[in-house]
Amino acid sequence: MMRQTIETAVPIKVSIVEDVEQIRESLAALIGGSEGFDCIETYGSAEDAIRGLTVRKPDVLLMDINLPAMSGIDCVRKLKDIDPSLQVMMVTMYEDSEQVFKALQAGASGYILKRTPPSKLLEAIQEVHHGGSPMTMQIARMVVQSFHQYGNSLDESANLTKREQEILSYLAKGLRYKEIADALFISVETVRSHLRRGYEKLHVRSRTEAGLKYLQK
Repeated sequence: MMRQTIETAVPIKVSIVEDVEQIRESLAALIGGSEGFDCIETYGSAEDAIRGLTVRKPDVLLMDINLPAMSGIDCVRKLKDIDPSLQVMMVTMYEDSEQVFKALQAGASGYILKRTPPSKLLEAIQEVHHGGSPMTMQIARMVVQSFHQYGNSLDESANLTKREQEILSYLAKGLRYKEIADALFISVETVRSHLRRGYEKLHVRSRTEAGLKYLQK
């Protein structure tokens, strides 16, 4: 008689960087107590995170923006230099578009507000893990404007393709992934893939612009 095996989904490994102990513990309890997720480590500062994450890498890292000493944005930049494949989602108290945009330029994959309902936060973690980039229309507009500002004057590897521009433009108008997919006759997964590449190019462009500014001094 053949033995039947049951496959179980591998939990998404999540680490948290948050300086407020109560918030950090609440996030850890939510993630650790939810099926399909595993909170593997928490950190109270950017410096601790940089040391710890070189040893134990999560699938998704939740990063606060306002941290003591080194900011969450600077921490993301350093971590992405160390490991470009690390997936980071910013978790912030306020919807500060400029700060979130800077976090994307540093290499973050998306962001979510701390007041987001638990079920939505878990969905956002899954979305990042599966190649998505949780984002609002305001941030999408800033991404598009960033590329339009310099046109083709920077490294071509940092330029958006026509499809990436189309998808970002739809996102900037407030359309959801499914609506964008239907409008362009592509799959939701393809939308996610193009968005992810667009945000990755934003990081490349940010680094290119910084290099040009340095050379022009």
